[in-house]
Amino acid sequence: MIRYKFILPFLVLLFTTNSFCQEKFTIAFGSCNNQNLPNPFWQDITSLQPNVWIWGGDNIYADTNSMRKMKRLYTQQKNRFFYNKLTKTTPILGTWDDHDYGKNDGGFEYKKKKESQQLFLDFLDVPENSPRRQQEGIYHTKTFKTKNNSVKIIVLDSRYFRTKLTKGTGSKRFQPNTHEDGSILGTQQWKWLENELKNSNANFNIIVSSIQVLSKEHGFEKWGNFPNEVTKLFKLIKTSKAKNVIFLSGDRHISEFSKTTIKEVPYPIIDFTSSGLTHSYTSFKSEENKFRTGKVVSSLSFGVLSIDLTSNKVVFQMRGKNNAILQEIGQTYP
Repeated sequence: MIRYKFILPFLVLLFTTNSFCQEKFTIAFGSCNNQNLPNPFWQDITSLQPNVWIWGGDNIYADTNSMRKMKRLYTQQKNRFFYNKLTKTTPILGTWDDHDYGKNDGGFEYKKKKESQQLFLDFLDVPENSPRRQQEGIYHTKTFKTKNNSVKIIVLDSRYFRTKLTKGTGSKRFQPNTHEDGSILGTQQWKWLENELKNSNANFNIIVSSIQVLSKEHGFEKWGNFPNEVTKLFKLIKTSKAKNVIFLSGDRHISEFSKTTIKEVPYPIIDFTSSGLTHSYTSFKSEENKFRTGKVVSSLSFGVLSIDLTSNKVVFQMRGKNNAILQEIGQTYP
């Protein structure tokens, strides 16, 4: 019996110490959510108890100049029972894409962008006195602190300032714009992003873009339509020395992992595309993407990042109904 008096406290201490040291952070995100279609995932997402839910864009389908209509559609989505339950327990962040912005493939030319911004912020319950109500564009950042570490979520606005797209030929809707004055983020947002990365002390910097950052061969919307912006973004990641930058994107109605490297950046750059929540490109056959790792998932899905802040390992998962894991990859960061 004397042995147990010593062993039992030791085991309790060991268990407590290990539990204390292990720091986990879970991100759930998704895009392309039609308010008029069944929303199958909110219970599955809630059951994971994520630290944050991130809207990746096309959070409703409005495509309208009528702010009355847009407000009604946001309210419809917000009042969905299981989504509403999620908002009571989980911080909600997000960006918009074209359909909730108000104009398909729309950019800076959309005439109702100021009014649309206020309705978007209403949807996210942003306080009336928030500086985000006064700025142009919905870009935003939030840092989540754990006991010894932190995760920074940087939400980009790829609509408000985006200059005109260059029309493509054949099956490609758009082609790259090689003009140096073409922009996705606009001058002010670029300054903001530079400041956020250069002054970040976070262990992970998660950048949310409604459109894909790495995949560039397809003819739809993407960062690759503005090659100079991609070069500028990669240079900023390098010079800022921000730790462990990860991209989350949507828009495409498919889910895929893209991965590349930047010279002198000590970790790979992953762009996790998750789309869509209520409808997807089920007839998808093939599409070139030299950065793709794994396969394209063309069924309904949402994304999950499980970040172990002790080992700096991230598990990226595409999840389907009933939390089925459709595909996953792991990456250990410095």
